Amino acid sequence: MLTEGLSYHLLDGKAASKAIRDRIAEQAAEVTAKRGRPPHLAAVLVGEDGASRTYVNSKVRACEKAGFRSTLIELNADISEEELLEQVDALNKDPELDGFIVQLPLPQHVNEDKITLAIDPTKDVDGFHPENLGRMVLGLSGFLPATPAGVVELLRHFEVPTSGKHCVVVGRSNIVGTPMSILMSRNADPGNCTVTITHSRTKDLAAITRQADILIPAIGKPEFITADMVKEGAVVVDVGIHRVQDSSRQKGFRLVGDVKFDEVAPKCSWISPVPGGVGPMTITSLLLNTLKACQIN
Repeated sequence: MLTEGLSYHLLDGKAASKAIRDRIAEQAAEVTAKRGRPPHLAAVLVGEDGASRTYVNSKVRACEKAGFRSTLIELNADISEEELLEQVDALNKDPELDGFIVQLPLPQHVNEDKITLAIDPTKDVDGFHPENLGRMVLGLSGFLPATPAGVVELLRHFEVPTSGKHCVVVGRSNIVGTPMSILMSRNADPGNCTVTITHSRTKDLAAITRQADILIPAIGKPEFITADMVKEGAVVVDVGIHRVQDSSRQKGFRLVGDVKFDEVAPKCSWISPVPGGVGPMTITSLLLNTLKACQIN
């Protein structure tokens, strides 16, 4: 939609996710009627990380609104790696559970890779298990990583053209950057982009980002992307979210992305806001994966 009085279109994740979640709720009702229980998603939260708790709470609320059953498992930050692995094993074996996530980051004494590998791939609705990542690379059915899949759904909802475009991804994490580059290059719609993936070792980063028809920053640095790094008419999908101190706000902080929005937006054809852009779509992707898990488990 074109925001009134502005030159750019807003990739409104709240509006897109609402439309998609309405369809999810209809499908959830069908699942519930067919098998006598609703789709069931569990989230494991270890410790008291504020951002993680906010995110998990949002997932729980989204489940309830869509007619899913949700379970929140809260564990102390000092839990041992062995105890957490036992919890994962119990969730793997729970016949009443369709899918679950272990919220990252985990405490430093816990090996995140070991926990991810222990999750049953058929219940890995975050899409982080190597089996699901491998299926994505091969174009086979599986669970897509929630945030990259959410970006794709956002582009699809607003019918943003991607075929033949040059997409530049800033960041190469296994959770966002790398899978994002794969999804944007695949033979699909959205997709069919020529993709450049950039990172902390990239030389003259701005020269590359200025070539992007579609720019997807996922670098984890607040307001890193400035107007001089974006070409006129680009589509910018901001994956970052950060709390920055702001004494003028009642909470003492404000949320920003990896993009300096006010400066960059006037140059864009489409841009996602933070908050209210990619975040709601990530949760929507999680619900879509859980629905898919209902067909497996």
